Amino acid sequence: MGISERMSGNEAVAHALKQINPDVMPAFPITPSTEIPQFVASMVANGEIDTEFIPVESEHSSMSAAIGASSAGARTLTATSSCGLALMWEVLYVAASNRLPILMEVVNRALSGPININAEHSDSMGARDSGWIQIYAENNQEVYDNTLQAYRISEHPDVKLPIMICQDGFITSHAVENITLVEDEAAKAFVGTYEPEHFLLKENERMAVGPYAVSPYCMEAKRAQAQAMINAKRVILEVAAEYEKISGRKYGFFESYHLEDAEYAVVAIGSACGTIKDAIDLLRKQGIKAGLLKVRVFRPFPGEEMAEALRGCKAVAIMDRCEGYNGNGGPLGAELTAAMYRAKLTAQTVNLIYGLSGRDVKVSDAEEVFRKLKALADGENLFGEYPYLGLRSR
Repeated sequence: MGISERMSGNEAVAHALKQINPDVMPAFPITPSTEIPQFVASMVANGEIDTEFIPVESEHSSMSAAIGASSAGARTLTATSSCGLALMWEVLYVAASNRLPILMEVVNRALSGPININAEHSDSMGARDSGWIQIYAENNQEVYDNTLQAYRISEHPDVKLPIMICQDGFITSHAVENITLVEDEAAKAFVGTYEPEHFLLKENERMAVGPYAVSPYCMEAKRAQAQAMINAKRVILEVAAEYEKISGRKYGFFESYHLEDAEYAVVAIGSACGTIKDAIDLLRKQGIKAGLLKVRVFRPFPGEEMAEALRGCKAVAIMDRCEGYNGNGGPLGAELTAAMYRAKLTAQTVNLIYGLSGRDVKVSDAEEVFRKLKALADGENLFGEYPYLGLRSR
């Protein structure tokens, strides 16, 4: 039976970590993820967990220490946001190529500049090709559930890749919501203990971590890493099915909301999806067949599955909470549009940029998107050449 509680997103993460009791957490504070290592450090000081907390001098050092701990055989995590994640850039690739199942809690915040501390996906999306699994949450319940599932995915012998669990800064990280917790013993049994096959501190182990790879071998290593990401698709669904048995909550690559018969669909990631759902409920009462595809898993990218879910739609708006600076839109728009093209979908498609630097997204904004989609399906483009949602006029 679940336990009802009220928690912020950061508190929910900390509670999940308390239930997991990982071995090592190196971390450096940065808004809005600072609370997570703060909560963990407090739990260590109070004797609630026996995690080794390592204060470091920067986020680059944090990920470097995480790589060392994970290489030694420890179940390891860290947390960061925005420029902290950017400072880790070099070692993100090292962690992934070394096939280390490190958990990183990413509280999404705009990358500088201009300097801004509010929600945006530019930080984690900037790292989308670093080889990390990426899973996103709409609300506090989901970030808790995703955290409990993370190690089961990343530590799987067919995967062995690091994983980011992402949530929107301040919108979920600091806002308090009602959530349902899994009981401690059930959570511990679900996550299990970490028993790596190979690690540096294992007696008589012959291995190297981060060696120089000469040309005849390096390409094969990268292909094996890519296969692990492909394998992660199957493992993510298997772990979600097991988690449903103890929690009653169902997860997949994405959530479909009134998408089965939708003529007009929005595709989005994160907290704005709740607002879009409210708009859909209002439009459905008016006879407009609106629907939502809420992306949960961005890496590995389930393009084929998402395209199939959108097959019956007349018009689709793909919404990015970050700017790709490529003259065409954002990363979700680019990748999903390509998947839809390969699937030979005929829906009219537009890529919308929204919510940058914490810009509010209102129900009326989402309603307007659907009305413009209806017009687009009828042959009239009201979006313009390069649409931003909620952009102030001059």
